[in-house]
Amino acid sequence: RPSRCPCRLESDDSCEVSFKDALVFDSKPVTDGSATQENGVWERRKILPAEMISRNNFSVWSILKKCIGMELSKIAMPVVFNEPLSFLQRISEYMEHTHLIHKACSLSDSIERMQVVAAFAVSAVASQWERTGKPFNPLLGETYELVREDECYRLISEQVSHHPPVSAFHAESLKKEFKFHGSIYPKLKFWGKSVEAEPKGTMTLELLKHKEAYTWTNPMCCVHNIILGKLWIEQYGTVEIVNHSTGDKCVLNFKPCGMFGKELHKVEGYIQDKSKKKRLVIYGKWTECMYSVDPKVYDASKKTGGDSKKLKQEHSCEGEEADEMPEVQETVTVIPGSALLWRITPRPAHSAQMYNFTSFAMTLNELEPSMERLLAPTDCRLRPDIRAMENGDIDTASTEKERLEEKQRAARRERSQDKEEWSTRWFQLRTNPYTGAEDWLYTGGYFDRNYSDCPNIY
Repeated sequence: RPSRCPCRLESDDSCEVSFKDALVFDSKPVTDGSATQENGVWERRKILPAEMISRNNFSVWSILKKCIGMELSKIAMPVVFNEPLSFLQRISEYMEHTHLIHKACSLSDSIERMQVVAAFAVSAVASQWERTGKPFNPLLGETYELVREDECYRLISEQVSHHPPVSAFHAESLKKEFKFHGSIYPKLKFWGKSVEAEPKGTMTLELLKHKEAYTWTNPMCCVHNIILGKLWIEQYGTVEIVNHSTGDKCVLNFKPCGMFGKELHKVEGYIQDKSKKKRLVIYGKWTECMYSVDPKVYDASKKTGGDSKKLKQEHSCEGEEADEMPEVQETVTVIPGSALLWRITPRPAHSAQMYNFTSFAMTLNELEPSMERLLAPTDCRLRPDIRAMENGDIDTASTEKERLEEKQRAARRERSQDKEEWSTRWFQLRTNPYTGAEDWLYTGGYFDRNYSDCPNIY
């Protein structure tokens, strides 16, 4: 173990981190899909144990053809259409760009903090780019913890409801700089050629040093060509970020693809202060990068912009057989005088063979013996169906998925017969103090490592 916690606290004890998964790692390559140990320090893996399972011989149409316009949470999908992560682990990918929260904490000006928080809100959905596999539905009572000492935070999430499905999470700084929490009510609908995902729920970011709280909701997501053609993803909708302490607001417009695809992946918006004066313009792509610039400079650039007739128009989102993926420019046109807020982390070269995972996602289901002794028995890493799929064993994954789902149904029937209500372990339904709406809030105690009353869900 390193002699000093990398978050540079006065002592290791004050860091409150208790397992080796959270140590700093060097860049020595891993080739077998597992972590390695050198000089007593675990190195996070760089690949999965097995490559992505082919979906070529499976037809999603046979399952979805009777579900047009329906909500899909109750539809059992074959495991082959999944990716080897639980939705709780997928939520933890919001934390991939935690350095932006640290940056916001370090800034003294509220408008500067807001632009970095806006970049963080965009970065939280960036990992969805090209991720067309469906995460496993969490079982009721399932949990996931993520401790990253190198980024000075820890996260706990819990599946607090099954029908409707609700996932709650809470992340906090090990240096007591911030808290980031929320609850997600994902709603999926099939519309013939596409699946639309509405991530209901509010994100709350508290910057404790500045006594500020920001809230926002995530944009809509649509996966095209579920039946025929190449799968592709767009995010769209308005995201409004509110600083409840200062009255500052950021409005971001995730633009839909549009008739000719020219708006695909684009995000544009602005920051206004409490007097509703526009202070900054935010622009970029959620798949690539975000910039900020003075509104006057932005407006002047728009007036002298390029000829719109030069835009390619041979690609339309409205194909007869499939929704054609529009041709996408790889870079954002940067307006002179702009400040770079965030740039996406490049994906590893083998990402396409690994469910299009980011380097961060590759590590989320990693399980070492030292961790297994400390994890709650409900942690996603212990799910046998996800573990089997990660190892490339589709038959075992399918069998285990069916067994776990039946076990969950049997437990629900037993509770119904005994007239018992399900009791959540780490979160309770309370009032969000900033929005006034109902929200699932962390009640504490998870990292005390007392799991004697955790349910047996696996």
